[in-house]
Formats: sequence, C-alpha cells, structure tokens
Amino acid sequence: MPVKPKPKTSWLTLLILAAAMALWWLDHIPPRVGTPHPPAAQTIPTRQKPPEKSNTPHPTAAAPSQEGNYEVYHGCQLVENHSNDGDSFLVRLPGGRQEILRLYYVDTPESQFRRYKDGQTNHERIRQQAAEMGGITPEQAVEIGKQAKMFTLTLLETSPFTIYTCWDSPFHDQRYHAFVEVIVEGKPRWLHELLIEKGIARIKTKPAPLPDGTTISIHQTHLRQLQSTARAQARGVWKF
Repeated sequence: MPVKPKPKTSWLTLLILAAAMALWWLDHIPPRVGTPHPPAAQTIPTRQKPPEKSNTPHPTAAAPSQEGNYEVYHGCQLVENHSNDGDSFLVRLPGGRQEILRLYYVDTPESQFRRYKDGQTNHERIRQQAAEMGGITPEQAVEIGKQAKMFTLTLLETSPFTIYTCWDSPFHDQRYHAFVEVIVEGKPRWLHELLIEKGIARIKTKPAPLPDGTTISIHQTHLRQLQSTARAQARGVWKF
C-alpha cells in the first residue's frame, strides 16, 4: 500500500505563526532598567483667583479711646444723606460703622418747609423756632436753617473730625447726642460753639458736661456770652 504524503505547510501559515509568537514575546518581556514609564495622569490644581480688595473698612478696625464718660472717635467722615442738617447728620466712624449724630446744646432751624407722607408738616416746629429766635418770621427761620446746614456740611466735608459721645438717644430714634470737634485755622473748636458764634443756632436741646470736665452751668454761661457777642455784631439771625 503506498505511503500517503504529508500535507505541505504554506509559507503564509508560517508567517502568521511567527508573527503571533513575536507579539507574545514582546508582550511578556520585562522592561529594561531605565526605560521611562509614561507619567501617571496628574490633576493640576486650578489657580484660585485672589480675593478682590474691598474699600469698606472692617467694622472692628478701630476701637475708640476714652475721655471721661465719652467714647472718642478720631478721623470721622460725613456721609451724604437727605436728612443731614445744621445740627444733625450721618457720620462714618473709623471702623466703617455709620450713625446719625445730634449736637449737644444747640438747635438750628429747619432748612425747608416739609410735608410728609402721612400728611403731617414741620410748619409748626418752624414757627416755634422763629418765635424763640427773636420773633423772626418762619421764612427767615428757614433762611437761617439753610445757612446753618451749608456751614456745618461744608465744614465737615472739608476734613475728618472727632466725635465724643456716650451713645445716649433721648428720643429712642437712633440719633445719638455728641460733641463734634473740628479744626478751624489750625485750632480745635467745638462745632456747636461755632454755630452760636455765627448766630445760626439757638441754645437748646440737651446739655452735658464737656469731655474735659467743664460743668454744664459754666459752659451754658460761656455759650450765652458767645450769643451776646453775635447779637451785638448782628450776625446770622440777629441781623433781622
């Protein structure tokens, strides 16, 4: 019986087998020492935007000093407000806090006739102010009120000032009595005294001892002397 010849292996089959063995060898061969590995993926932190600087002072940036019974705040600034007047105005303390202050000892007339939303007016108050300021007319009282408002706000807008206060609010309306010290011609002066000197305020409202200890009676005598001088020289209201 004749022997059956073995089937011949094609070159294509050999090439496929050789390629498969080469791939297996490359896949299992250990990497050579020193061969760099691809870096692991890293999370790059996002750069944080620095916080914007604020011009608003920190509310506790400056603590007041003390003089007698008064807290003393240096470097105060006037804040624009529709209710600012000759003897009452909104201020910013060094730490940023804002308060409405009312001067001790003096009252300036209303600077305009007003009618409020509830139908009330300030006309009766103006008539009382006019009667107590030498019996002038309500219109003249309003004119003096305008002068006082312009004088006070212009002076306080010019440079920082100092306030002395015990934070007493007699009418419980968040307006606090204070002494206000300003610099005039290089010298410290009390604002309420300047208003009396110019004849644009009356001696009225709450008195208090001065921060240096000057008593109420002594200071009232001093203010009456300033008022007499203003009257003799026909300043402000005393020219009518």
